Amino acid sequence: MFPFAYTRAADTRAALAAGARGGRYIAGGTTLVDLMRETVERPDEIVDIEALPLRTIAATGGGGLRLGALVRMADAARHPLVRTAFPVVSQALELSASPQLRNMASLGGNILQRTRCTYFRDVSAACNKREPGSGCAARDGWNRSHAILGTSPACVATHPSDLAVALTALDAVVHLLGPAGARQVAIDDFLLQPGGTPQREHDLHPGELVTAIDIPPHPRPLTSGYLKVRDRQSYEFALTSAAVALHISDGVIRSAKVAAGGVGTVPWRLAAVERRLIGQRPSAALWPSAARHAADGAQPLRHNAFKVELLQRTVERQLRIVGGTR
Repeated sequence: MFPFAYTRAADTRAALAAGARGGRYIAGGTTLVDLMRETVERPDEIVDIEALPLRTIAATGGGGLRLGALVRMADAARHPLVRTAFPVVSQALELSASPQLRNMASLGGNILQRTRCTYFRDVSAACNKREPGSGCAARDGWNRSHAILGTSPACVATHPSDLAVALTALDAVVHLLGPAGARQVAIDDFLLQPGGTPQREHDLHPGELVTAIDIPPHPRPLTSGYLKVRDRQSYEFALTSAAVALHISDGVIRSAKVAAGGVGTVPWRLAAVERRLIGQRPSAALWPSAARHAADGAQPLRHNAFKVELLQRTVERQLRIVGGTR
């Protein structure tokens, strides 16, 4: 680990001042500290924001929720408002990492975490995300766990967050505060596909801080859930996952929100699946028919073509579970 300065921000003003001069914010530290140990990240200054008042979970008008950026994953997962209104969020959090990490990691840090691509974390390997212009070792390397959606010639790394998949399905909005003031960004726009600039993963301006995440109101009744498929049942990242939220009224699906994880360079919204659900009556035949479109546009690599069918099966299974028609 390389030398760095440490600043403990007493308030938001002090944090933003440190961020404006290039300091990197840290809360639970479960991602940044690991990357610093591996010399993937080499910040000159770390800004501890643990003292900031960003730990509230509160209902907003119409049945939405506001989640403070420093709320611990474990606290959010077991909070009654989250569990009752949006089970998909609780389930995504409970299927993330380990209990020890969930007790430390913050919600803001979770959606900001960087990829688990082994080539990104191996400083001897070519990685455009870590060193722009150096190449992507994963494209011709061992790419079983890599993305099949949203890839580019520059990068095929998957986004690792389970929480972000659920938030994408729910049209969440990220609240940001920086030297130029406050702004809000839809999570679809906040998490960036690699394109030709894979090193830029988030729509963050210099010195900006994530302060909260809003989940907007959704029509009720809303049934939701998260399914994660992985190589082992504990402390493993998704091969595929599906976040589903359905509003069914008078026997008809009035609203459908579906997103996938483990397969995209960002959490992947499955608009084609949603279109085939809305206006239909739940049935055993509907789920596989809609799920067949889960991998539309996929570009599999040498070792991960199995993800196409696995994603379709994952989405079908979760539609059956949430839709209540097996």
